[in-house]
Amino acid sequence: MLKKFERYPLTFGPTPIEKLDRLGKHLGGKVEIYAKREDCNSGLALGGNKLRKLEYIIPAAIASKADTLVSIGGVQSNHTRMVAAVAAKIGMKCVLVQESWVPHEDAVYDRVGNILLSRIMGAEVRLVDEGFDIGIRGSWEAALDEVKSRGGRPYAIPAGASVHTLGGLGYVGFAEEVRAQEKQLGFAFDYIVVCTVTGSTQAGMVVGFARDGRQRNVIGIDASATPAQAKAQVLKIARHTATLVELGKEIDGDDVLLLEGYAYPSYGIPSEETKEAIRLCARLEGMIIDPVYEGKSMQGMVNLVQKGFFPEGSKVLYAHLGGGPAINGYSYTFRNG
Repeated sequence: MLKKFERYPLTFGPTPIEKLDRLGKHLGGKVEIYAKREDCNSGLALGGNKLRKLEYIIPAAIASKADTLVSIGGVQSNHTRMVAAVAAKIGMKCVLVQESWVPHEDAVYDRVGNILLSRIMGAEVRLVDEGFDIGIRGSWEAALDEVKSRGGRPYAIPAGASVHTLGGLGYVGFAEEVRAQEKQLGFAFDYIVVCTVTGSTQAGMVVGFARDGRQRNVIGIDASATPAQAKAQVLKIARHTATLVELGKEIDGDDVLLLEGYAYPSYGIPSEETKEAIRLCARLEGMIIDPVYEGKSMQGMVNLVQKGFFPEGSKVLYAHLGGGPAINGYSYTFRNG
């Protein structure tokens, strides 16, 4: 599905799938739980799901003769960390707009974790006091204009790389990779669980798994706390991506399953249940997940298992999208573990 698209390799190759045996047994043993470790996908700045997307975007950035990648996210954005890493890798400058998307007051929140790594990698980091929104942001457009005004050649990468015209391709590739791994494993996964905020990760999966009719087995867990906007964006990106890859079938609203109820109290603020999901994974599997994204999708998956959403005997694949560095911004929250 992706052969006609140029790809700039930033990842090690297929990411490993591991069985979370202790977690599955803890949750009753009726469902087999596996994790696909996107957090281990690269040597670039601790990796993560954004690299799959950037592999298909960077060729366009290079072809444009740009000298500066310009992107946006929250203060502890995983995406902006990866844009900074890629800029360093390909020899470009990097400007990052870091908006105040999370009402979090940990004393070191804007000095550790993702933003610390971005600064170490040489990115020009701009803190902007603006609230959360997955749409196109004025502060990002202003940064693009400023780079132009000082003689630079910016390349625009939106939040999460999601609404970029090529933003959905990386996770079409994820689905193709899973199919190849399923052949080696000798079974197919019944469900795939993924965190959703800006939308292109789930959108790419929906398109990729639509090839074998499994698009409705992709279970999105909303972490945006704006689920209607998030679902609309997933659907829009999925339809566009389906056209790009010549899927040959329509993606409709019923193909996008996005479950609400786990993003509370707000984007980026972990509930007590999110915190317990983080501790559960750490203490049973030694797997570190973050309070903003994976903590909430894990909370959702745990709850779904507990209430019998997945039929007994189901094989569930949890997409671990990365984001571990962000937990450093919540050091007071987890001061006692």
